Amino acid sequence: MFQMRRRTFLQCGLATAFATPLFAALRQKRLDEAAAVLAKVTSSGQVKSAVMFVSQGTASFTQHFGQAKSEHAMFLLGSISKPICVTALMTLYDQKKFGLDDPVKKYLPQFQGDGRDQVTLRHLLTHVSGLPDQLAENARLRASHAGLPDFVQGAIRTPLLFEPGTRYQYSSMAILLATHVAELVSGIGILELVDRTVFQPLGLKYSAQGLGRFAIGDMVRCQTEHAAPESGAGDPNATSWDWNSPYWRKLGAPWGGTHCSAPDIGRVLAEFLFEKGKVVKPTTARLMTTNQNPPNLTARGLGFNVGASAGSPGCSEKAFGHTGSTGTIAWADPATETICVVLTSLPARALSPHPRDLAANRIAAAD
Repeated sequence: MFQMRRRTFLQCGLATAFATPLFAALRQKRLDEAAAVLAKVTSSGQVKSAVMFVSQGTASFTQHFGQAKSEHAMFLLGSISKPICVTALMTLYDQKKFGLDDPVKKYLPQFQGDGRDQVTLRHLLTHVSGLPDQLAENARLRASHAGLPDFVQGAIRTPLLFEPGTRYQYSSMAILLATHVAELVSGIGILELVDRTVFQPLGLKYSAQGLGRFAIGDMVRCQTEHAAPESGAGDPNATSWDWNSPYWRKLGAPWGGTHCSAPDIGRVLAEFLFEKGKVVKPTTARLMTTNQNPPNLTARGLGFNVGASAGSPGCSEKAFGHTGSTGTIAWADPATETICVVLTSLPARALSPHPRDLAANRIAAAD
């Protein structure tokens, strides 16, 4: 059976990749298995499109599956957008345009009262601000094709769920407010800021916050019938605002509206893994990938998940990364200098265990 699978991959053009130093370091059997997971689910139609990118040191491998037209296929990242947009914010930190412990009200004077005065930018970036994940009026705003300023105003007004710094609550709206501060201190909208400060310096050719210079037809479609409730969940009445709608694809929501290819995400992670300094200073890269929360709360870096749970089983405590509800996972492990990116069109909630995780698990377990 292994020989049959091996012959299949030879026909897919992977023989050269398997001969590289990468696959001398990562057990070939595990990489065969990772690719086999994605080949199987795309050939059956369960997953329409997928791309896997793996690198270790200077060697890398990319393969596309199903309806993904090439390794450069651009997927809606979901929450992997968060560390990318926070990276744009942190370029301004390097310019000393804000401090992590500055109160948010310094930049958003309306954000006061009922505990808001205590919220700092660090709180926003580590999900301990007390803000909810999504607004109660999320569906109404999206159905009305609201702009990012409308979501910002909703986040400013929404009641906090707890005293800042006392609990952990994953919060897309906290990332929205943090990136809005970036807009205020830079005078540049977040879509353009991400392109200027992250994508261009890294030479990324298949990435956009929103649609950028691309057309919606250039992007991989999500299988929205399995989407999260806040994004339409396959509701036929939500087609004007779901993940595949022109409205959502253009909006460029900093909590979930970035489009990237798998190799491009790999280059973003490499900026942090190897502290290259092309986008943020090495000290800032370490800050972003190091736990900022107290021991009694969920570990978080700035925009990144951190610790072994930030990767896949087998990753070290030094790992950092993120997942997306659109069916994506991306992590880097400094202990092995491994980067793993798996992008699929199947939403994360559609299946457990999800194929993205099954594939990434094999990469993390390789030795």
